[in-house]
Amino acid sequence: MAGTVVFPPVDPGEDLKVSATTFVAFEKCPDQAGARFRGIYGAESRASFTGGLAHRIFARHLRDGPISPDGLEAACREEIGAGLNPKMVALGLKPSALGSVIKEVGDLYDRFKTFGAEGFEGAEVALEATPADGVLLHGSIDAVFDGKEAGPRLVDWKTGGVGDADTQLAFYALLWTLDRGEPPGSVEAVSVATGERVRAVPSTEDVQRTAGRVAHLVSVLRRAWADGTALDRVGGPWCRWCPLLDECPEGRATTSILDR
Repeated sequence: MAGTVVFPPVDPGEDLKVSATTFVAFEKCPDQAGARFRGIYGAESRASFTGGLAHRIFARHLRDGPISPDGLEAACREEIGAGLNPKMVALGLKPSALGSVIKEVGDLYDRFKTFGAEGFEGAEVALEATPADGVLLHGSIDAVFDGKEAGPRLVDWKTGGVGDADTQLAFYALLWTLDRGEPPGSVEAVSVATGERVRAVPSTEDVQRTAGRVAHLVSVLRRAWADGTALDRVGGPWCRWCPLLDECPEGRATTSILDR
């Protein structure tokens, strides 16, 4: 039987809504995460838009069954109208340019269909937990499968490479545990584009350590906002897409080195 996960005490302060994305950002560069909490995001990208549309098509397939080649364009346009129009506008993507995007999504969908759906239980499964006063953890699991005796298998689809998915998967394991009462059987990141997989089987101890990392995020941000101190800035490949790049000497120095 799984042990109990206890969220550590945190500094009092402003309400915080923490997602996997902000947690990953904080562990790379606290100041970049701080910008996200202030509503400062990087520019929308074509790759992000295409990936978001592909995720909606994957979820539609799992919930409603396969989409025929002739029906894919209509399905894509329906999904865009249901929630992606603002991103399309922000990207400056004209309706006449959607054809190439839909083709890219179709190629990803063809690869996706080879993975199968045995044991499928839910798509875009929303989770949230309030482990401390004013702290809301939230997220959506792309797909949940029946892992039999091992427990639920949580899957996060990637439309590019898998990359360093460990931190994101750890957050999902924590969120699932707080929402459902025990750790999932496994958490996976699966690249539809390349077939790469990263898989973890989280123990109660693993989830407890992640709880400590998230509690650290909460206390650091609240403390910085309360006394006006600057958050740490850490350079890395993520600086290329950081909305703070123009005002960040560390980020500019890092991107200069990376561009050599």
